[in-house]
Amino acid sequence: MLDGRALVDVHLHPARLPGLKLPWDVWVQDFDSPQLHALYDDEGAVRPAAFDELLAAEGVDVAVVLAEYSPKVTGWQRVEEMLPLVAHNPDRVRFAANVNPHLHFPVADELQRQLDLGAVALKVHPVHGGFAANDRALYPAYELCQAAGLPVVVHCGTSTFPGALNQFADPVLLDDVLRDFRSLQLVLAHGGRGWWYDAAAFLALTNPNVWIELSGLPPSRLQTYYARHNWARLTRRMIFGTDWPGIPGIAKNARAVAAQCPDDETAELVLAGNAARVYNLKLPGSPG
Repeated sequence: MLDGRALVDVHLHPARLPGLKLPWDVWVQDFDSPQLHALYDDEGAVRPAAFDELLAAEGVDVAVVLAEYSPKVTGWQRVEEMLPLVAHNPDRVRFAANVNPHLHFPVADELQRQLDLGAVALKVHPVHGGFAANDRALYPAYELCQAAGLPVVVHCGTSTFPGALNQFADPVLLDDVLRDFRSLQLVLAHGGRGWWYDAAAFLALTNPNVWIELSGLPPSRLQTYYARHNWARLTRRMIFGTDWPGIPGIAKNARAVAAQCPDDETAELVLAGNAARVYNLKLPGSPG
């Protein structure tokens, strides 16, 4: 809990250092610190107990960590490397699957393998993976998620990392997916960062299955980014995420996001309620 509110962060990258293609300083950008280094063991893996302690100190009730198979840009963060973090405290830490159609075939087989390990969502990263979100090779994975009631998280924002293909970040590419998968929940990671804020907001405001996910967006600039849209309505379509470790702090970001919300009810939805519904997560004090 943070300030009496449940807190869910759906976008964290506890990268295993040997799997990173990028140099450390590029990966963490301006947020390096001794505290961050202290989370790692001698093999370059995040220590599960230390990670759980960090989340608890930041007020995070549930965190969703992300695997990523993007060897041309960021490297390999295999789903198996997320499992020790989950095993240490499965009530607090969950993970999202990741598939890349250039690496995984059939994608549905690989996704099913990761779902069997306990994934609560599928993340696809067109910008780092080098494919379009409406690539028909991904459709079997989308069908599997739709049938299982699991969300698909799509990177919809610019990336400054070398090798990124930012043309694949355009949310309009999801028009096909929304047409063909009418009950699939789509989470727009980074909310259209760069040139697509209006497109992302339009999709979220016109489709009950589309959500704006806030990772990588400075909270103080949110109302500027989405100035052309009804802020009170749009905030109710938002899900909190940070893009840790590339942030000044989870609690700091969460408080800043809450301060931008028009009322307490909306803040509770953004910080936890929407994520709990879309990702099927159990919050503290919830029944079941």
